[in-house]
Amino acid sequence: MPKRILQGVVVSDRNNKTVVVKVERRFNHPLVGKVVRRSKKYHAHDESNDCKVGDVVRIEECRPVSKLKTWRVLEKVSVGAPA
Repeated sequence: MPKRILQGVVVSDRNNKTVVVKVERRFNHPLVGKVVRRSKKYHAHDESNDCKVGDVVRIEECRPVSKLKTWRVLEKVSVGAPA
């Protein structure tokens, strides 16, 4: 079975080798018909600690690395603005 790949923005990089990625999805509301935005946060494994807050990254499903981490960072899509 293929692994899911999602794209989102890094919202936290405080933990060692871990980033929190916020993934936003958009869909049409079945009754109202307007576009609704829903977001979810995923803990992803970042072996090299090179992702920073604001970076857009692509993550993929993997075997559990820890209690919360079942995703790993594939690549940086774009770099966020410096803080």
